[in-house]
Amino acid sequence: MRPGEIYRHASFYLDRESGETRPKFFLVLGKTPAGDIVARLLTSRQNGRPEVPPCYHGDPYPGFYVGVLGEPLTAKSWVDLRSLEDFDEVEATGLVKKRIVGLVKALPAALMRPLLECVAGAPDTTKLQERSIRDSLSTS
Repeated sequence: MRPGEIYRHASFYLDRESGETRPKFFLVLGKTPAGDIVARLLTSRQNGRPEVPPCYHGDPYPGFYVGVLGEPLTAKSWVDLRSLEDFDEVEATGLVKKRIVGLVKALPAALMRPLLECVAGAPDTTKLQERSIRDSLSTS
């Protein structure tokens, strides 16, 4: 998994109403020195997130607007800047092999630098995540 790649996790969370697991899309932002994957979820729910400027650190829902990315992400989308626990690399690789997690597409290169700068400065980004994201910035 590399920075800029968007994946679909087929059973990311449990829908308490239906009892079924539901999918989520996530964007890889970097890797920690231990190899854990720094990522953030994508959402199509605006919930007060602006389109302009694309980087929004405000309450209640900080986000970065990435627009309509195309199949299967056909609605306006934001990268949710709220905290997300890093993914264990071994576990993530296993989920890819089991086809529970699959690569969907890559984020357009023109969005990567401003997005990484935005996420690195977000209030919920940990120091370790910030360092990992800034490492990704230095190679993009």
